[in-house]
Amino acid sequence: MDSKDISIRKTDHIDLAFAAQVNGHDARFNYEPMLSGHPAGLALPPTLIAGKTMLAPIWISSMTGGADHAGKINRNLAKACKEFGLGMGLGSCRPVLDDDKYLNDFKLRSLIGDQPLFANLGIAQVEQLLEQGKAETIVHLLDRLEADGLIVHVNPLQEWLQPEGDVIVHPPIDTLKRLLDLIKQPIMVKEVGQGFGPRSLSQLLALPLEAIDFGAHGGTNFSLLENLRSDAFLQEQYEGVSHLGHTAAEMTQMAKNLLQSAEQTTLCRGIIVSGGIRNFLDGYYSIRQLPIKAVYAQASAFLKYALLGEEELFRFIETQIRGLEMAYNYLTPKEV
Repeated sequence: MDSKDISIRKTDHIDLAFAAQVNGHDARFNYEPMLSGHPAGLALPPTLIAGKTMLAPIWISSMTGGADHAGKINRNLAKACKEFGLGMGLGSCRPVLDDDKYLNDFKLRSLIGDQPLFANLGIAQVEQLLEQGKAETIVHLLDRLEADGLIVHVNPLQEWLQPEGDVIVHPPIDTLKRLLDLIKQPIMVKEVGQGFGPRSLSQLLALPLEAIDFGAHGGTNFSLLENLRSDAFLQEQYEGVSHLGHTAAEMTQMAKNLLQSAEQTTLCRGIIVSGGIRNFLDGYYSIRQLPIKAVYAQASAFLKYALLGEEELFRFIETQIRGLEMAYNYLTPKEV
């Protein structure tokens, strides 16, 4: 750097000094500046999902399908997964169970390459198919999409608030056990904005799932979304429902306690921390606390940049990965 550049930089420092006063302190980490140089292409810890390798612990949470812009969103996300070695869950695949109209919105294998790709159905649809003796319909869906497995989203509050919502007849844990007995493909389970309480989480950990996706309170909340679709009277009466549930931080602690308990049976292979994850620091803090394979997920941030375009999406992911490299080099969560 020549003297002119140094002078400009110093002038910037003076001009920005007052703007750079920090309000607030992130007390979650021990910061260790003495023990490492800057990461130079530091390899992040790889994670296996359904036998496929993720090069960064970032999962792209399920997006919408069969709607305006869905094809563009999914294609951009799939390309990003291939470029950066990430994994991806599709939005609800209900529109293509029996109709190929929107199939191209979901057929992403040629774009995502060998990265993990999971289809997605609601617990109500799974329950109905099993009651009808049509488990092979789910297997056929996975084959058509060349998906590595199935995400089952559990959403009783959303269905309850939705005027056209499906009725869930059986406890979802019973339906999941039946599904696991009937199909061999990997299965994940996720909530849609409320998360899981400790008893539900304990029972899920005892199942041979590929992962539990928290879908915790604090991110996109589909119960709130459905209530906002109602008339003003119902919105007022049911407004409190959107405040129910468990945050990602709360669920991370729950999961940690359960996994360290001698009484907990654990067959589940991993956890996806999602719901209110604002940035790489939130994600890093959560996954480093868990004594099990863990990655973190975001939905709305990826949706935002996927809509803007491939270049903007790639830049966003690059900054996330660069931030994780810094975190693994210099930050130790205090709870670990």
